[in-house]
Amino acid sequence: MPQADINLWAVLAAAVLHMVIGAFWYSPVVFGKTWMALTGKTMEDAKNANQTKNYIISLVSAVVLAYVLAHFVQYLNAATFVSGLQVGLWIGIGFVATTGLAHYLWEGRPHKLYLLNTVYSILSLALMGGILAIW
Repeated sequence: MPQADINLWAVLAAAVLHMVIGAFWYSPVVFGKTWMALTGKTMEDAKNANQTKNYIISLVSAVVLAYVLAHFVQYLNAATFVSGLQVGLWIGIGFVATTGLAHYLWEGRPHKLYLLNTVYSILSLALMGGILAIW
């Protein structure tokens, strides 16, 4: 396997970008109310959740996601924002959209919830790929 020279600052920036996009995407002014309705959650549920733990785990997950994506960006020699965007887009479509679909189908979850979560993931991966390619 080829060696990848990963810029850890770029990985951290991409992970933070992922978290910022998620905070915006799932905010009440964008899709937060829709997400709550589709999942059966309430604002009270959100307030009672262990938010600190959830944010820490989400950040660690985002760092791992960005680190792995950085390898794909390097292996595919993506050196422009657009080429990095394409890497993230194809990974999102090929791995996230496909594997997530089976879960939603077998769990009987709403199709709108699948689209809401999957589009967020694909959009985030694409932008992360763009950042990782130019940094």
